[in-house]
Amino acid sequence: MSKRPRDPALPGRLLLTERDALMPLLRSAPDELFALRTACPGWTVREVLAHCGAALMRIVEGRLEEGVFLPEANAADVADRADWPLGRVLDELERGFTEAGPVIATHEDGLLDTVALGEWVHAGDVRDAWGTPGAYAGEGAAPALELLSVASRRRDTPLLRATLGDGSTLVLGDAVPGRAPARLVADVPTLIRLYSGRPLVGTRYELDGAHEHELVIYR
Repeated sequence: MSKRPRDPALPGRLLLTERDALMPLLRSAPDELFALRTACPGWTVREVLAHCGAALMRIVEGRLEEGVFLPEANAADVADRADWPLGRVLDELERGFTEAGPVIATHEDGLLDTVALGEWVHAGDVRDAWGTPGAYAGEGAAPALELLSVASRRRDTPLLRATLGDGSTLVLGDAVPGRAPARLVADVPTLIRLYSGRPLVGTRYELDGAHEHELVIYR
């Protein structure tokens, strides 16, 4: 199967698209909404956003020591921001959205591309917690799916052919010797939920030839 070459500018485009869509929503929201729980176990909306800003600023500032994005390190970053005013958390996030893309592009191995995808997924977590339309969808869906196709191969998920709600198809993962490609029929938000390990309550999809846990890229 031929694989498309990496587009180093793609993560940055996704981050800027999400910045322009998400930041006005965050800036206009009442403070009490930031205390709502999200699909990320143990984290409120505010804590998810603190994690997102911290991760992006580590990239911007080159603070990428070993283990930097492991759960323990992520939790420490969130704890470090617990006493910050909400406005400071949002300012850091907006700066990260703006400045991280060019830095990610310089990493030729593409390992940081998945961080940009994760930021977009977390923006969906916020919309999902607030009941806002467009969770795991919207204008950033096309570049997010392109990044997901790469991430699904890097994370050794099984080969899968997805038919999306608009009738388009997407190939994810890599072939497993002796195993036929899996088949998925789902809309884009449900596909994102499957591959990011988000709750599937209320979704509708058909999956043959693979188990849900095999598809998750964030472990």
